[in-house]
Amino acid sequence: MTSPDLDSLLPRLDALRATLARAVVGQHTVVEQLLIGLLAGGHCLLEGAPGLGKTLLVRSLGQALELQFRRVQFTPDLMPSDILGTELLEEDHGTGHRHFRFQQGPIFTHLLLADELNRTPPKTQAALLEAMQERTVSYAGTTYALPAPFFVLATQNPIEQAGTYPLPEAQLDRFLLHVLVDYPSEDEERQILEQTTGGATDAVPKVMDAEAVIALQAAVRQVHVSPDVLAWITRLVRASRPGEGAPAAINQWVKWGAGPRAGQSLVLAAKARALLQGRFAATREDVQALAAPVMRHRLLLSFAAEAEQKRADDVVAALLQAVPFPG
Repeated sequence: MTSPDLDSLLPRLDALRATLARAVVGQHTVVEQLLIGLLAGGHCLLEGAPGLGKTLLVRSLGQALELQFRRVQFTPDLMPSDILGTELLEEDHGTGHRHFRFQQGPIFTHLLLADELNRTPPKTQAALLEAMQERTVSYAGTTYALPAPFFVLATQNPIEQAGTYPLPEAQLDRFLLHVLVDYPSEDEERQILEQTTGGATDAVPKVMDAEAVIALQAAVRQVHVSPDVLAWITRLVRASRPGEGAPAAINQWVKWGAGPRAGQSLVLAAKARALLQGRFAATREDVQALAAPVMRHRLLLSFAAEAEQKRADDVVAALLQAVPFPG
């Protein structure tokens, strides 16, 4: 991609961020990580208490992008065919000939909001695995390609446990980022009350189309990562696995560490953050800022960590301290 092309795309990226900032009060870090996931071509899992604007944020992103957007409310009775689609038996009234036609499900879209993903059984959760990794759907021996770009944004509520089905590690690993949505500050909460209890809100303008998103995703791949940063990311991911040579905190608190996909995700996320900030080289600050969102859902903590009330973010912080940037 040439410099003039990027010069025309980066202002649209700034406009997209500004549009989301007007639609959703606060949550600047969440918005940034959501855009990083979009630019890196990955999927995001948003986790937070009810009423923090997770669905509003994703819906606003879908409105700001000139992309097809669909929302699926995941429930315990949802079936895989409700997401992927199903075959319908049709009859040609002229000839009487019958044939099956595949009716595409809501997964055939650019931006899919999987709302409360952990409320559906594993059989239905697994229906997303191929789509998230391969960008295809296989049904009745036929493989169908999903539109590009394809982006899954899933939400889950960490508070309620009754009637939920925790996501298996294989599915969690498909998410580029695990984004935590926290409570707003006092000023932000006052703004929320003011904006949501008055008159009708303004419609979210469309500021970017599919062609621009695909071009920016290609530009992310061209962002430079120095050998030192790449070597550091490799050491971080490998040090997250307990065993001989691992940091003491990892051997104590981690039962199963991050795999190679975590390293791939951290490199792409760091590149996307650099481009989002108008830079064409990823730095160690990018890696430090995204280490927790990339790795927190890829670490299986031990009983000792649970007993000491250690979270995955505590483990990532200890990992960054134990494996500092060289030099």
